[in-house]
Amino acid sequence: MNDRPTSRIRRAAAVIAGLAAAAVALSGCLYAAIPEGAEPKPSVTKAPDTEGVAEDLLPFYGQTLTWTECGTGFDCTDVTAPLDWENPGDGEITLSIVRHQATGEARGSLLTNPGGPGASGVELVRDSLDFAVGADLIENFDVIGFDPRGVGQSSAVTCLDAAGMDDYLYTIPTAKRGTPEWEAELLAGAEEFAQACDANSAGILPHITTVNSARDMDLIRAVLGDTELNYLGYSYGTFLGATYASLYPEKAGRLVLDGAIDPAVSGLDVGATQALGFESALRAYMQNCLDSGECPFNGTVDEAMADLGALLASVDATPLENGDGRMLGADALMTGIIAALYSADNWTFLTQALDEALQGDPTTAFFLADFYNGRDQSGSYLDNSTEAFRAYNCMDYPVEDDPAAEAATEAKIAEGAPTIAAYWSGPDPCEVWPYPPTGTRGEITAEGAGPILVIGTTNDPATPYEWSESLAEQLDEGVLITRVGEGHTGYNKGNSCVDGAVESFLLDDTVPQDGLRCE
Repeated sequence: MNDRPTSRIRRAAAVIAGLAAAAVALSGCLYAAIPEGAEPKPSVTKAPDTEGVAEDLLPFYGQTLTWTECGTGFDCTDVTAPLDWENPGDGEITLSIVRHQATGEARGSLLTNPGGPGASGVELVRDSLDFAVGADLIENFDVIGFDPRGVGQSSAVTCLDAAGMDDYLYTIPTAKRGTPEWEAELLAGAEEFAQACDANSAGILPHITTVNSARDMDLIRAVLGDTELNYLGYSYGTFLGATYASLYPEKAGRLVLDGAIDPAVSGLDVGATQALGFESALRAYMQNCLDSGECPFNGTVDEAMADLGALLASVDATPLENGDGRMLGADALMTGIIAALYSADNWTFLTQALDEALQGDPTTAFFLADFYNGRDQSGSYLDNSTEAFRAYNCMDYPVEDDPAAEAATEAKIAEGAPTIAAYWSGPDPCEVWPYPPTGTRGEITAEGAGPILVIGTTNDPATPYEWSESLAEQLDEGVLITRVGEGHTGYNKGNSCVDGAVESFLLDDTVPQDGLRCE
């Protein structure tokens, strides 16, 4: 997902990874799947759709793609896009694309986005195809994954080396939490990070915006030879999809937005809503833990949450040393907790992490935090999701500087999310980003785009259900599907009601009843 809190409320989006990064079970069982008996097809290239394209954009919209096999059943290519869509002659960037061709009769392309902002769509499709989409969609669509500008194998935001990322993400401030000195330490680290991004990203930072990425999606649609965009976007990908529909309503085909962001919500409101969402998910986890008979906590949910709060405070005061010499502070422990809350499938890992931490062992807590941050056991970072995440949000969200509103938001978090409140506030790292934001917050109606499906899960901590309700209401022809349950996003999570509605819409253009509720 995305979101930028303000100078006082930590961007909850900083704990919102993409679908492929955190919503999947932490066992690491991500794999590409080609239905049994299906043979890879020869690469197919269709003529680009250049109808109505402005002359200065024809070199981009008219380009011919060259596909190269990049795994069994997959082929890859690069698309050249303008660095600056307002001034297309001012430079170019590269967009990395992967395609899994339909195993049956293709009905066109289906673009996907796993969220973030900063998650790799190429990796999602190539490494976990059947997690991204269901079997019927694999059979009937050329499934397309792409790395948005700034991400992964596309022209990427680049900041620090692995050692620098460790320092940035895991170093514990020396000053006491909440003091001016503590804030100054955090801002100094954020400024060092931002300066490194500016120095190492080849001038792309001012152009890493959701609006530009949505324009890139229209370019991808056109060079694939499709006259309309069919799209499945998760988490932050819902904001990207809604932005596309607002810019190109006449090109919007069948769009599904799963785990929605409310584009009209301010950064402050985002921080508060997500804090309450994760507190709610944490309480649901704790009830499950207590019922299991194998929980490291006892008593009622309230009593267990108080004990968890005491554990966080203890780790904050006395960090735990890991086997590799790193120290687990409360912020890293909270990152691990958040990572596990994306899916109930991960709750056993959270129980193990908390049980170990109570005994002074941070091993599994670091495993969870590292999983979220894209760090492997060798200390290498597997992607640039943190860097791209910061770049998008610092450009997309306008600066907020209202002390009274900030104080009211902090009070709301303290009341509604008492366990995590102390670890949700801090200086806004976008204060020191080298470029001013260009994005705005406001409702998206996408008038003329036709029906758009919005899926909300009732106890989704990352993109709370109320945001899906709001986006569906804003869209001129929004259709809300409700998944009753835990975890982030709703499609392809084992709920046949949700899956059937989504696939009937994408395959047959059957629009489900607005307000469909899937238990």
